[in-house]
Amino acid sequence: MKNNFSKHWVSSTSPKKQRKYRMNAPLHIKKKMLSAHLSKELRAKYKTRNVLLKKGATVLITRGKFKGKEGKIDKVYTKQLKVSVDSAKNITKKGNKVPFKIRPSALIITDLNLSDGRRLEKIESYGKTR
Repeated sequence: MKNNFSKHWVSSTSPKKQRKYRMNAPLHIKKKMLSAHLSKELRAKYKTRNVLLKKGATVLITRGKFKGKEGKIDKVYTKQLKVSVDSAKNITKKGNKVPFKIRPSALIITDLNLSDGRRLEKIESYGKTR
C-alpha cells in the first residue's frame, strides 16, 4: 500500500488538497491535529491558546446540535480526527445511545486532565518558551 503523504507539503488554498493532507497524514502527525482551544481562564493561567485533547478533559461544545453542552471526553479517535463527549449521544431507532463524534475545532477545553505529572510540566512550560 502506497502512502500518499508528503512531508514537504506547505499549504494550499484548495480545500480538496487540504482534506487529502489531513486524511493521508500518519498517526503521529494526526495526533498533533487533535487540539482544541482553552477557555479564557485556562489560557491566562497556562499562557497558551490550545492543548492536545486527552480522555477525561472537560469540554464545552460550541457548534452543532449539541451546542452549549458540557461533558468529559470519552474517547479520542485519532484516525478520524474526532472525539466523543459523554453528554453528546445520538439515540437510535432501537433506543440505544450511540456516541456522537465531534471535531476538535468545535470544542473549548474548560478543565484539563492533569492526572499525568509529565503532562502538567509540559503544559506549564508552554508559556515560558513563547
